[in-house]
Amino acid sequence: MLDHIGIYVHSYERSKAFYRLALAPLGYELILEYAGWGGFGWADKPVFWIKGGKSTAPGLQIAFRAEDRETVREFHRVALEAGGKDKGAPGLREEYHPDYYAAYVLDPDGHNVEVVCHTPGDLEV
Repeated sequence: MLDHIGIYVHSYERSKAFYRLALAPLGYELILEYAGWGGFGWADKPVFWIKGGKSTAPGLQIAFRAEDRETVREFHRVALEAGGKDKGAPGLREEYHPDYYAAYVLDPDGHNVEVVCHTPGDLEV
């Protein structure tokens, strides 16, 4: 349904570094920088854009889909190493549905970044 989303960040360079690392487990790369925006995606199609120098309040929640639970765990690990703050370790969130497996990290501007896998999968590690 959505084609792309763009958010404002306080420091473009800091957030670019964070998202380069945090989204790598999902296969996202920095594809394009244009007019102060950085576009992340895959297959030459940017779908997630950041732009620095604007207000970041209120913070947003952004959820990216993962194909498997291992990717959710890898995102969480890498995002914390990249400077994110833990907001929810990888695990089942059965209040949403029995196979909702997600992790949550606050990015450098306080945006809540979630990665979720909806398919039944491996046991939690």
